[in-house]
Amino acid sequence: MGSDARLVRGAAQKELVKAFESLCGRHGRWEVWADWIVMCACSISNAVDRVHREKREETYLTLCKKYTEAEMQTMGEMFGMVVAALDENPDQDLLGEIFMTLGLGNEHNGQFFTPYDVCRAMSALTIGDIAAQVERQGWVSVADPACGAGALLVAFANECRRQKVNYQQSVLCVAQDIDFTVGLMCYIQLSLLGCAGYVVIGDTLAHPSTAHDRRGLIPRDEGNVWYTPMYFHAIWHWRRALARVDMMCKASQGPEEHQNLPAPEEPPERPCKGGNGESRKNAEDDLKRRPQPPDFGANEYGQLTLF
Repeated sequence: MGSDARLVRGAAQKELVKAFESLCGRHGRWEVWADWIVMCACSISNAVDRVHREKREETYLTLCKKYTEAEMQTMGEMFGMVVAALDENPDQDLLGEIFMTLGLGNEHNGQFFTPYDVCRAMSALTIGDIAAQVERQGWVSVADPACGAGALLVAFANECRRQKVNYQQSVLCVAQDIDFTVGLMCYIQLSLLGCAGYVVIGDTLAHPSTAHDRRGLIPRDEGNVWYTPMYFHAIWHWRRALARVDMMCKASQGPEEHQNLPAPEEPPERPCKGGNGESRKNAEDDLKRRPQPPDFGANEYGQLTLF
């Protein structure tokens, strides 16, 4: 097989593909790519996320054992190439383009990512006056339920930048994908571009991402959520703190859909013919007939808004 470097565009992509191909002697192409992506994602996550650090560090160390010291050094250099390439030109889907050029999508699951130029056009057409939205709401959120490598969210962030909006402080990015490796590609790119948000690994149709608060700041995390470093920035920390205060206040008042309902009628008194046992049973039956509020957080705001 000839080198795939001739198929990619730009010096950065060619250099990255050559380094990748040098690792594909003892291991398959998909295996090398998937392992490298997971190790890069774990490296980013473990620097900021204390909750998931132990398990992800174990994953990282397990993958490291498969490769020689020289191969691990090459993988580190590849990660440095990604950082440099996105720093030089943030307006691109670097990992997604390489993934498709190498044919890894077809080799793995028959995947096909939307070209970045199309994502740019979609963002420009749908974003509207983002500055006015931020001014009105304080910040906005954007979600992609089938994120792939994150091209749509990356394009959205760059469109914000073109409109002079600081997306790092004004936009919460929420992504979800059923494919573990592909979802982590999105996580890496969002992290390196300084996007605040998180990536959920899971089936959007069967288990869509939901949140405890109505604006999606605090996701329901079952160990499948990857938080970007910017998500831990002070400005987003205080927004989550305020969201928790708001949630506690609403919880103390009861669910919104029950706040304005009239009080349930008191049940008529019943004779206690059976002594204490029957009295207890009557009280339990009466309680069951009263309207019961839903579980906390299970309301119409739990589902994140789709992009």
